[in-house]
Amino acid sequence: MGATLAQFAKFCQETYAWPMSTMNISLPDTLKAFVDEQVSQRGYGTSSEYVRELIRRDHDRQRLRSLLLDGASSAATAPVDRAYFEGLRERVRGTAKARRKAHGKV
Repeated sequence: MGATLAQFAKFCQETYAWPMSTMNISLPDTLKAFVDEQVSQRGYGTSSEYVRELIRRDHDRQRLRSLLLDGASSAATAPVDRAYFEGLRERVRGTAKARRKAHGKV
């Protein structure tokens, strides 16, 4: 278990290599130092990994915001109450049980 996060990231990049484009950015020295510090302290292998993670998070936030706005502007439905959540839990449990059964892990 001696593998570091950086080694794992490198393995994933090599194993699941996606086509990537190169983008060069210019940063003031203070921001470059901040990025280098984050890479070092948070276990990223490179500054590119750190920047990609920031972009992914921003993308996810924007997607979530869009979904929330779509939901807020949609027509009202039946009220969400305790019975609704119990039914939802039962559906999730049933799906999980079916998956375990399909994989022989009952």
